[in-house]
Amino acid sequence: MARIKRRYYTLVFALFMSFFMSTMMSAVITVVNTGLTEGFFDRWLHAGLVAWVIAFPLVSVIAPVAHWITRKLVETE
Repeated sequence: MARIKRRYYTLVFALFMSFFMSTMMSAVITVVNTGLTEGFFDRWLHAGLVAWVIAFPLVSVIAPVAHWITRKLVETE
């Protein structure tokens, strides 16, 4: 299997992180707001897609900042 070049690490990380977080959070919020009723999956899918469209660019920008702050606060040696 071909691997992705290291220079794309941040972008690939943002893709996966935003997908997992938006999927899980939209599921939780959909359950809280509407319950596990008929049509739940469709509402969750719609909410998750909308959330991911917003989350991906945000994570792409915020992740490097979060890594920088974490490196400043946490001992690395």
